[in-house]
Amino acid sequence: MTHIRNDYNHTIYASYLGYITQAIVNNFAPLLFLTFSRSYLLGLEKIALITTVNFAIQLLVDLISAGVIDRIGYRVSVMAAHFFSSAGLIALAFPPRLFTDPFHGILTAVVLYAIGGGLIEVLISPIVEACPTEKKDAAMSLLHSFYCWGHLGVILLSTLFFSLAGIENWPVLACLWAILPALNLIYFALVPLYPITGENEPLSLSELFSQKIFWILMVLMICAGASEHSMSQWASAFAESGLNLPKTVGDLAGPSCFALLMGIARALYGKYSERIPLVLAMRASALLCLFSFAVAAFLRAPVFGLIGCACCGFAVGIFWPGTFSLAAMKLPAAGTAMYALLALGGDVGCSLGPTAVGFVAGHFNGDLHIGFILAMLFPVLILLLTGPFRKKEDRVSG
Repeated sequence: MTHIRNDYNHTIYASYLGYITQAIVNNFAPLLFLTFSRSYLLGLEKIALITTVNFAIQLLVDLISAGVIDRIGYRVSVMAAHFFSSAGLIALAFPPRLFTDPFHGILTAVVLYAIGGGLIEVLISPIVEACPTEKKDAAMSLLHSFYCWGHLGVILLSTLFFSLAGIENWPVLACLWAILPALNLIYFALVPLYPITGENEPLSLSELFSQKIFWILMVLMICAGASEHSMSQWASAFAESGLNLPKTVGDLAGPSCFALLMGIARALYGKYSERIPLVLAMRASALLCLFSFAVAAFLRAPVFGLIGCACCGFAVGIFWPGTFSLAAMKLPAAGTAMYALLALGGDVGCSLGPTAVGFVAGHFNGDLHIGFILAMLFPVLILLLTGPFRKKEDRVSG
């Protein structure tokens, strides 16, 4: 027990489990949308509202966190995040028993675990950034890879459970998934936590907003989220329609392939970051992302949809953790407010990207190829915005 309290490696391990928790709360319920529709007689507009509420609550948590977490403290906040995540997953299993209208029960569960997911998104990155590690950008990239492994694990393990126990037993699986955040809550009660801004006084919001570099980082985060979700949200449709695969196989081939390649990219950069400067890696990834969207947009052979999806998963892997690392390097005294607002920007991008792709595709008879032409704008902006960082990196190395 004393070893856990004094070893920052346990802080990092708990943070890995935190991102797996976020992957569970974000990706488990969508696997059950058709089941909810059949079991509780919910229309598609209500099913869509589940995702909307989850996203809106996480955005609200991002916004509120900027001025609250420093007062409450990181340990209490991160333990609360896991409490809400576990409570939400358990509540999801019992909507008919908790409410007369099962849909109200589902939304209540979504609100609970969305609070947890939003807090995890704000808290975990600065907690790891504050640990006394030598390679900060590598640690951040490896940390974010665990969201990808969690996403992949949720899809594969849930699919395995449904095939063995039957989809009708999904409430049991919801309770099983709730065990992880409950145990991680206890883990975070024991691990050491370090000051986020070191000995510096955190910047006020007005001081942070006066920094030009902060706004560049915000736009980078918006583009990072948009680049990632413009493809990932449409991966299943591409696999299903482009390769004529059954829905279940399409879900596995599209989103799973995307999550796997994104996780591999983050893990690889975590291992080889000493050899590749962060900004160079982000710019190279932006070029690959641009290529991936171009393949999906202009090469109409069905198989290219899946190829573009896979390449894009690898390309976007470094964007989100890389922007966090740049922010920590350029604004080390910014404190919690910066991480909360950057998470807010990333979530805005996660909504903006797929919405824009779907809107444009809808105006061209549902042609996603046309939608992906618009999505090419996001990696182009990343290339442009990282240009000044690259010049500074050259001067430092020279």
